[in-house]
Order: sequence, then C-alpha cells, then structure tokens
Amino acid sequence: MNTSLETASPAILVDNISVHYERTKNQASSIKEVLVHLLRKKPKSETIKALDGVSLDIKRGETYGVIGRNGSGKSTLLKALSKIIYPTTGRIQIWGKVTPLLGVGAGFHPDLTGRENIILYSTVLGRTAARTKELFDEIVEFAELEDFIEEPIRIYSSGMVARLGFAIAMAERPEILLVDEVLSVGDEKFAEKCKGKFDQFCSSGTTVVFISHNLGAVRDMCTRTSWLHKGKILQTGKTSDIIDEYKKFLWKR
Repeated sequence: MNTSLETASPAILVDNISVHYERTKNQASSIKEVLVHLLRKKPKSETIKALDGVSLDIKRGETYGVIGRNGSGKSTLLKALSKIIYPTTGRIQIWGKVTPLLGVGAGFHPDLTGRENIILYSTVLGRTAARTKELFDEIVEFAELEDFIEEPIRIYSSGMVARLGFAIAMAERPEILLVDEVLSVGDEKFAEKCKGKFDQFCSSGTTVVFISHNLGAVRDMCTRTSWLHKGKILQTGKTSDIIDEYKKFLWKR
C-alpha cells in the first residue's frame, strides 16, 4: 500500500464477520416424503458458512477489489456491507453514506414509467424531490433514454434497464460505492461510460469496493484486492500480486 493510503482514515472496517445459513437436508421431492418429514419432530439441517471470519480494512478514497470464484461469498459480503443482510457474528463499521450497485436496475417497478422509477429510486437513495428534479435531465441523457422515458420499464430491454439504474445511482458522487459486476451489463459503449464515471469518482475521493470476474478491470482500477474462497479471505495485498496468485490457482484446477 502506498504511503497516502497507509495514513488515510478508514472508510470500512470489517471485523471477523461470519454469515451462516441453515439449510434443510434431504428436502422432499414427493408427497410421500413431505408426509414423512411432517411426522418427524424436526427436519435435519446443516449450517452453510457463506462468510467465515472475514476481516477487511478499506481506507477512505481507496478502490478495493474482491475476487473469487462463483459461490465464494463475494455477493454475500457486499450485501452485508449494504446492510441488506447482517452478520451472524462479527462487526462492520462504515464511515460515510453507502451507495450500492448490486445488480443494476434491481428494485425498479415494471409497471411504472422510466420517469416514475427515477423518482422512486432517487428517493430510496435519499435524494430530495427538488434534487431529483435538478438531476433528471442529466440522468435521462446519460442513460440515452429520451425516447422511452415516459414508457413503462417492462417494455425496456435488459440493457436499457441497466443504463437507467446506473445513471440514477451515479448522478451524484457517492461517498462509498459498492459495485457488483456493473461493468458487465449493457453494451460495450455503455461499459466505457461506466468506467469513465468510476475514474471520475475515484480521482475525486470516492471509496469503491469492486467485485468482478473481469480481472483486467480489477487490475486497472483497484489499489488493493482480497481473494475470497469458500467464505474465507485467502490473501490480501497489491492487486497485481493477488491476481497473479489467483490465476495460478485457476490454472491448477
């Protein structure tokens, strides 16, 4: 880590958190099995450790990567940072307002128009009606939806929904931005616009936690990276070093 990051104040501290789920074993696949399970006092269950003893220290203004295979716990970690779920054990401390981008367009109402969804989503993000009105034209222009903004978004393509969700969330510089694979949505042109926004925010002090399978994007954007595997942090360090070790691991499998 460079000297400026070493002396920077923390934005996110994750202290030994675990997230556990209970899953019923041998789930019934027929009516007969359902009846058998009902006669039992308690169905057998097992504990799934989505996260297991994870600790992170993310500095203010840092762009921090998290990599790992599917099922390693990456999305669970972002949901915990977003307070969508809460850790079973451990503690998370955050200094600043969090803006999550966990599946762009999630939470839109399909029967509302693009205009109405801008108002709805902006309210969720804590914007006032007056501020949303000020940002409205900029949002529509960035999303390139001038001809469709009065239409219900159920007629939008997935790319159009992605553009609208990103444009709303990124209309103002966030203090802390949580990103889950946002650069993989939409077309190539839109991905470039996304990256331009990220670069702009990162250079102006936004703290970013970036989860992606796109190792090139992680290498380009992140100062440090953690490698998450089966709910545990295997390594944390300089992004290029962590990606090199991760690639060696993938090639061995």
